[in-house]
Amino acid sequence: MSDSTVLIWPEHTSRGRPVAAVVRDDGQVHLGVAAPAELAGAPAGAYVRLPLDLLTAGFEQAPLPDGTYLALRQGSHTVFERGQTALARSADALSRPIGDTGLRAAAAVPNVERGPAGLGAVPCLVVAVLLVLLAALLLLAASPLAARLLRRGPVAAAAEASDEPTFGEALQREAAAAPPPPVPVRAEETVVEVQVEPGIFRAYDIRGVVGRELTPQVAALIGQAIGSVMAEEGLTDIVVGRDGRLSGPELAGGLIEGLRRAGRNVIDVGMVPTPVVYFAAYHLRAGSGVAVTGSHNPPEYNGFKIVVGGQTLSGEAIADLYARIRDGRLHQAAEPGRLAQEDVAEAYIRRIADDVQLERPLKVVADAGNGVAGEIAPRLLEAIGAEVVPLYCDVDGTFPNHHPDPSEPHNLQDLVETVKQFGADLGVAFDGDGDRLGVVTREGAVIFPDRLLMLYAEDVLQRNPGALVIYDVKCTGKLSDHILRHGGSPLMWKTGHSLIKSKMRETEAELAGEMSGHFFFKERWYGFDDGLYSAARLLEILAGREESPSEVLGALPDAVSTPEIKVPVEDDPHAIVARFSAAAQAPDGPFAGARLTTIDGLRADWADGWGLLRASNTTPVLVLRFEADDEQALERIRALYREQLRELLPEANLEF
Repeated sequence: MSDSTVLIWPEHTSRGRPVAAVVRDDGQVHLGVAAPAELAGAPAGAYVRLPLDLLTAGFEQAPLPDGTYLALRQGSHTVFERGQTALARSADALSRPIGDTGLRAAAAVPNVERGPAGLGAVPCLVVAVLLVLLAALLLLAASPLAARLLRRGPVAAAAEASDEPTFGEALQREAAAAPPPPVPVRAEETVVEVQVEPGIFRAYDIRGVVGRELTPQVAALIGQAIGSVMAEEGLTDIVVGRDGRLSGPELAGGLIEGLRRAGRNVIDVGMVPTPVVYFAAYHLRAGSGVAVTGSHNPPEYNGFKIVVGGQTLSGEAIADLYARIRDGRLHQAAEPGRLAQEDVAEAYIRRIADDVQLERPLKVVADAGNGVAGEIAPRLLEAIGAEVVPLYCDVDGTFPNHHPDPSEPHNLQDLVETVKQFGADLGVAFDGDGDRLGVVTREGAVIFPDRLLMLYAEDVLQRNPGALVIYDVKCTGKLSDHILRHGGSPLMWKTGHSLIKSKMRETEAELAGEMSGHFFFKERWYGFDDGLYSAARLLEILAGREESPSEVLGALPDAVSTPEIKVPVEDDPHAIVARFSAAAQAPDGPFAGARLTTIDGLRADWADGWGLLRASNTTPVLVLRFEADDEQALERIRALYREQLRELLPEANLEF
């Protein structure tokens, strides 16, 4: 036992079983083995430090083809490596965990070749190493040395204790320094025919049910289709990130595989909000990015939001991806693209905090709804000078507390109660991937996004008189007048984040917003929708006013209005809206006295209010919204829409 030092280690035994890990003692790296024990009747642990070669012997003996790379890693530390070290950066893409030890085997090859059982060279290599290491660790845990250590008991162990770091402390240090776990990429090419549902290719993005419509194989084909578009445009680099959904890692892995198959170089930024993916595309000068996210949809959904060459894909560009897959028009590169990992969260926070600082502190409750924004939102808001009370900021892809959709008022009730409980100045809520924002006041009033856009417009137009401000067809009728009164140029446009961004690029608008909570700042930012940045800009405005946040928000023009009303339908909602719109435009019909807008559904504006019917582009529902000067006018407009819809849908529940 002369080569070991025994320490008391009370806090990190593993469910009553011995554990092994690599630790750093006296400036050297060793293999540590710990086991549970008792000390004076209290739970404790015993620890033995062993030579590292007991663990690395398996790596030294494993077969290693020429030109390949093999490593044993724990957190950010490379314990042992062999082969072509130039491949070390990309080896984590194919790493595999070694049981629950915290260790992982990482490997890389420059070109993928088929191996036994249809596996590629790297998977074969990783499997071989895993078998060797698992056998070594099992033998080690059952070795006479470990048994003698346990038989000696805690008193003898305590007698040999020193002031060196404990095994638990060493693990904590390694964990603090470790990067986010890499997204695995499968090296083998798809060799079976994969059925791809055309219905997942939507107007704004790609979205479907995991396991039924979206699988890693489908994701790989989508990645290869995106990579094919990039190849035609001469684009090589692309950022990939994912939200906190349980299916995210495997779908991101499939997507990355497909992108690399098309020869694209992938920068994996890990689990981050969608706007951080967009930011990374600018920050890392990639120009393209894909966020693997189901946004605000139920947990069983996931999808892809895609930017190629600075343009968010939508409409025909999304349909073209399906056509490429259907027709087999997929680029296959001679060599796979490179893969790198980057952590951009701190750069994102620093970029915003360098520009946005509060003139006075505000206390704010931040509700992430267990979505991915919970990883960054509290840190960001604290960095700009706010006091933050986090609510549901632990990322959980099952969304156990409430659905992460701030456009639904019932999802904001916990936020309202928490704001009141802590006496906060304001409450902010984010959707599942962090690109939308919801706001409540200290008194519990929900501030709809179209009214928030009024406040943003006031602020932006102070520095950019005459600037264009875009809003979607669901926004308040008072918004246009408010923009005009503050020296701006209002423009109503179609609903949809990708459609709004496209219109912003076309018109060079400084600001845009949607009723759903998407806000797009070109002034001082990059023009993409970002709920986190929008929250920072809101707090900046409110902290610069003498009035309280509730007073500032309460002074914005208001009317009697409804939230979005969603009516599920079995038939094609677009066809229903088309029939409704055609009937409404009849010269002698009930809509004859209204100003009709048909860019997205049918919006009818009267002197005292307006109504809207449109088809959702993401789910099979009809979307309605109404606003008026008083309740009587509101009910009149609602009744008109209800009666006209009932003629088209006699069996539907239209009690809105």
